[in-house]
Amino acid sequence: MAQNPLLQLHEVGQSVWLDYIDRTLLASGELGRLVGQGEVQGVTSNPTIFQKAIQTCADYDATIRARSNDDTVAIYDEIAGRDIRDAADALATVFERTQGHDGFVSIEVSPTLANDVAGTVAEGKRLFAAVGRPNVMIKVPGTQAGVAALTELIAAGVNVNSTLLFSPDNYEQVARAYIAGLQHLAGSGAALERCASVASFFVSRMDTAVDRELEARLRRATDPGTQERIRGLLGQAAIANAKAAYQRFKQVFAEEPFKALERHGARVQRPLWASTSTKNPAYRDVVYVEELIGPHTVNTMPPATLEAFRDHGRVRLSLEEDAARAYQVFEQLAELGIDMNGVYAELQTAGIQAFAESFGALLGCIRERQAALRPA
Repeated sequence: MAQNPLLQLHEVGQSVWLDYIDRTLLASGELGRLVGQGEVQGVTSNPTIFQKAIQTCADYDATIRARSNDDTVAIYDEIAGRDIRDAADALATVFERTQGHDGFVSIEVSPTLANDVAGTVAEGKRLFAAVGRPNVMIKVPGTQAGVAALTELIAAGVNVNSTLLFSPDNYEQVARAYIAGLQHLAGSGAALERCASVASFFVSRMDTAVDRELEARLRRATDPGTQERIRGLLGQAAIANAKAAYQRFKQVFAEEPFKALERHGARVQRPLWASTSTKNPAYRDVVYVEELIGPHTVNTMPPATLEAFRDHGRVRLSLEEDAARAYQVFEQLAELGIDMNGVYAELQTAGIQAFAESFGALLGCIRERQAALRPA
């Protein structure tokens, strides 16, 4: 195997996507270098990433200055569209070499549309057409409206990254919605191999939420045995949750509804592990990469995690190790009174709200730059 752990991931069937984008990354050739070395096979973005990019990168000032009197949403569309197109072009060789298996860049529909089926479908189609690249995925949150929109977008031949998934049940809804979309697409006579999708399952945020609940119970516990049981569950929920989702992936895509489509060129909708930076300094900085390695998956890493894994990551096929342990973790959490369905719902709602706030802050940042750059 290759010596570089990032290349080793690719050899065992897991793709690495970079969870970051800005003009400097593109203009400097850094993304092209990462792609050329075989370390990165895709890129993801979200409103928070674009907010930080526009706040910190002066390379956007020329565009903002030239359109200093224009609507801020239109300016954002131009900035984001250009970055996404340039990233897609940097990944075009991967897309061509893998025949559309990899080489994608994702852009998100407005978070304000999270509960609007028609609005999400219309915006998804508009973004896909506006970017004008075959290796673009439209990110749609996994709300009930987003699940319905996913089916419609896939039926229209739009690549979709279903995002903000926390629950294995929600993951399965998304997988089946993708298959339903493919069935409609097949009925239209379109080539199924031209349509692709991933399901972005969030990882580290799960440990943050569940560990908070466990630590509260630990402070109240007086029995040493109970204390030890609680300590043993810290940092376990996220990996167990992702492993359970992967088992659903294997089940759904082994069933005949998908197999019939696969015989006509359809691709599986790969699970994508998102939110893989380690939030708790007590945990290994690459734990959410090392413990979720398996075929037909994607891990999207922010730059610091990518660099850390390149430096000291260890590759093994960990995703299906002791799969039964995942369900034991859920049972033990339930025994402690932790309502996982409540955790899932809270995390998805908070994620949508955070992206909506980032989108608002992003537009505010553009307005501030407009004012600062407007000729006196």
